[in-house]
Amino acid sequence: MDDAAVINNVVFKSDSYAVKPIFFPGGDIGRLSVSGTVNDISMLGAEPYALACGFILEEGLALADLERILGSMRETCHEAGVSIVTGDTKVVEKGTLGGCLISMSGIGRGTVALDENLRVVGGFRSNFKPRWILDGNLAAGDRIILSGTIGDHGLAVLSAQQGLTFGSGIRSDVRPLNRLVQRMLKDVGGVVAMKDPTRGGLADALNEFSEKSHVGILIDEDKVPIKEDVRIACEMLGLDPFEVGNEGKMIIGVVKERGDELLKFLKATEEGTDAEIIGSVVADVKGVAMQTVVGGRRIIPRPVGDPVPRIC
Repeated sequence: MDDAAVINNVVFKSDSYAVKPIFFPGGDIGRLSVSGTVNDISMLGAEPYALACGFILEEGLALADLERILGSMRETCHEAGVSIVTGDTKVVEKGTLGGCLISMSGIGRGTVALDENLRVVGGFRSNFKPRWILDGNLAAGDRIILSGTIGDHGLAVLSAQQGLTFGSGIRSDVRPLNRLVQRMLKDVGGVVAMKDPTRGGLADALNEFSEKSHVGILIDEDKVPIKEDVRIACEMLGLDPFEVGNEGKMIIGVVKERGDELLKFLKATEEGTDAEIIGSVVADVKGVAMQTVVGGRRIIPRPVGDPVPRIC
C-alpha cells in the first residue's frame, strides 16, 4: 500500500515508533513520532491537521526524560502546524522496552494546492487526472528528485546505539516536511509521486515506485547526494547508504517539464538545499538500476533485512 490510506476523502495514517535509544544526535523519539506520521500523510499530497498519540512507558523511565520528549513533540507540532488531540498512556514492566514506545495516528485533508498541482500535470498528460499523489502514478520520462542527502538518520541512531563517533559528527535529519510539500505543490506543481525513504532507505523506496507503477527507473550514482562522513562511516561498517533509513527527506516523481523548476524551488529552501535530480523513469530498464561512475550499470535490489535495527 501507499504511505497512508484514503477513506471518504480523508487521509489516515497509523504508525509505531520504537527507536533505540530514545535520544540520539539531532532528535528523539518524540520528534520522530510527529515528523514520521506527518510526513507519511503529506506524501499523498494531503495536509495533516490532527494526531492521536499512545505512549507505552517502561517502569522507571525518568520523569525528566518524559518531559523532554513531550517538549520535543510540542515543538515539532508547532513546526508542522498540527495538534495532538487525543491519546492514551500505559506503563509496562521495567527492562522490556528500552525506555518507551510511541504509537501515533493522524488524519489529513486534500487541499486546493493538490488540485492545482494535478491540473498542471493534466496539461502534460491529458489522460492523467488522479485525486491523490500515489506510488503507482509514474510514467516514462518522469524525473526522480531526491530532496537531500541520504543515510544521516540511520547513521546517527547507530552511532548512539554503539557509542561510535564519526569525526565531524553525524546528526539525524528528522523533521516534518508537510509545509514544504504544500508550497511545492502550489508554487510549482507537476508532482505525480512522493515517498519518504525511511526503513529500507532509498533502495526500498525506489523499488516500491518501480513495482507499483510497473516502470523501470535509472539513477545516476554521481547525482545521489551523500555527506562525506556518512559515506566513510558506511564504508567502515560495511553498510550500503542506499539501504539506510532517513526521516527528513523525500523522493519525488515529477513530469519532465517541471523537473528543473522543481529542483530550483527545492534548492532555495532550507529542507532542500542539497536536492538533486537523481534519475528518470525509462523504458529500457526493468526494476531499478544505477548508472555507475565507472560507466556500467548495476541493479539496485530491495534490501533483505534491516541493516540498522530500531531506527524508527
